[in-house]
Amino acid sequence: MAGRRILSLWFPRLAAERVMRLRADAVPGPLAVVEDRNGAQVLASLSVEAEGAGLSLGQPLRDATAICPALLTVPADPLAEARFRLTLRRWAGRFSPWVAEEPPAGLLIDLTGAAHLHGGEEGVLAQVAEDCAGLGLTVRAAIADTPGAAWGLARYAGGGLGTVRSGDAIDQEARATRSRAVKRRGWERGGGAPRPVTARGAEAAVISPPGRLYEALSGLPLAALRLDGDVVDRLMRLGLRRVGDIMGLPRAALARRFGADTLRRLDQAMGLEPEPVSPARPPMHFAVRLTLPDPIGLRTDIEAALDRLLPPFCDKLRAKGRGARRVLFQGFRADGGVASVEVGLARAADSPDRIRPLLHLKLDQIDAGFGIDCLRLEALATEAVSAVQHRGQLEVTAQALANAGRVPAGSVQALEDLIGRLGARLGTEAVLRLHPADSHVPAKSAKLLMAAWSQPHDGPWPAPPAPRPLVMFRPEPVEAPEVRDLPARFRWRRRDFALRMAAGPERLQPEWWFEDPDWRGGTRDYWRVETEGGERLWLFYGQGGAVTDQWYCEGVFT
Repeated sequence: MAGRRILSLWFPRLAAERVMRLRADAVPGPLAVVEDRNGAQVLASLSVEAEGAGLSLGQPLRDATAICPALLTVPADPLAEARFRLTLRRWAGRFSPWVAEEPPAGLLIDLTGAAHLHGGEEGVLAQVAEDCAGLGLTVRAAIADTPGAAWGLARYAGGGLGTVRSGDAIDQEARATRSRAVKRRGWERGGGAPRPVTARGAEAAVISPPGRLYEALSGLPLAALRLDGDVVDRLMRLGLRRVGDIMGLPRAALARRFGADTLRRLDQAMGLEPEPVSPARPPMHFAVRLTLPDPIGLRTDIEAALDRLLPPFCDKLRAKGRGARRVLFQGFRADGGVASVEVGLARAADSPDRIRPLLHLKLDQIDAGFGIDCLRLEALATEAVSAVQHRGQLEVTAQALANAGRVPAGSVQALEDLIGRLGARLGTEAVLRLHPADSHVPAKSAKLLMAAWSQPHDGPWPAPPAPRPLVMFRPEPVEAPEVRDLPARFRWRRRDFALRMAAGPERLQPEWWFEDPDWRGGTRDYWRVETEGGERLWLFYGQGGAVTDQWYCEGVFT
């Protein structure tokens, strides 16, 4: 694309400076963010003071504490860093609407046609430096024609390569060097050269003139092309250290020896292959707020304010085709405190009549204190909802005849409202429903699901191959002779029973594809038993596993 300009921002100390912003120490000391890497704790991000003490990224924690005993360490928090990066992305939207994240510590901004709004490209970099200084962040910025070139310039421009004599490069190869190769140790013996640290020092800002990518990239190290570390090591062993060293090489041979990705990265940096900037879609946010001229404290006043908040709140949901699953209602008190309640719905809803009753159940938990002067309603979780098309009388009649014997649609909605009210009282996870399971084992013929996050079973409940007890429990031992013949008398739960009649046996085999210690290596012969006292029990004789060579009771019939 002609005239395209890309701004790359790199925050080399993002994780450490995020923690320093939260701590707000008057005299900051050396700080490091530590992460687990291959079973060892290493330094993932360093503050300026920690780098000044001689520490480096990737260094083991035990070595770092030996060098700097006063080092303060904080464990890495990828979720918090992602949220902080999202905040920076929203800040970068002031320069251009096309902002993409480059984890773990970078942003990519398409400045095409937008730089003049901030005084040109120099004005953009000056504003970036000023804002980041106010935020307490170290930033390295670069503007180029392609995302790949801007990425490399932001991270490696001005870093230098240094001179590393390993004896493995062609330009360093000599007879005396080869004769002493056995004396080299570690990386000197055929490994990759140590990489210089480019994040040290003050922030940098680079602008590549339009159409001058070769001059801008030729002096950068090969890592500026976003190549894999092993590819960079192999190229450096051949004496190819800079981007300019591989620009003139035969493309077929380069791709054959080092992979097609090497050519792709080079072409992307030079603008020969398109590389779009894909901005992240802003998250959908549904919230309304009501500011009151005077504080309120009565429940009736809060209910009246809620009735004013719900219609515009549901209008926002319907405009995006979404329905709320979790709703947060907050009351901001005059003394600075916040009282809030949260409710969950069994089904995504965009109607005030379905959300209002659930919030009314919890309004007593809001402590007004000295009065509430602001109310806020927010959807914490939403789902897509489908619009219901209105049908005529003929369609409604035909659907009613087709659904004869099924649960009406109105009853389903009423059941979902009931699940929502029970969830508001007991907790969403405490309301369960049964679903049929594909298993011939009676105890596994049904599974428990959370009612708010599952759909009811469509159709009648599958009929069992034989009558099953109404109440089932784990097998309980029965005192009876340890033989397969059905006992005439037995004792269960400290009561004596006399057999009146029985039906069976029904032999069940274990599910060999599952590991179940109760069924391991054995079968069960089930009997439906009625005693002289009228009790109807479900007995079986078990073999193998945890139940072996004994009679057990597993259920009670009605």
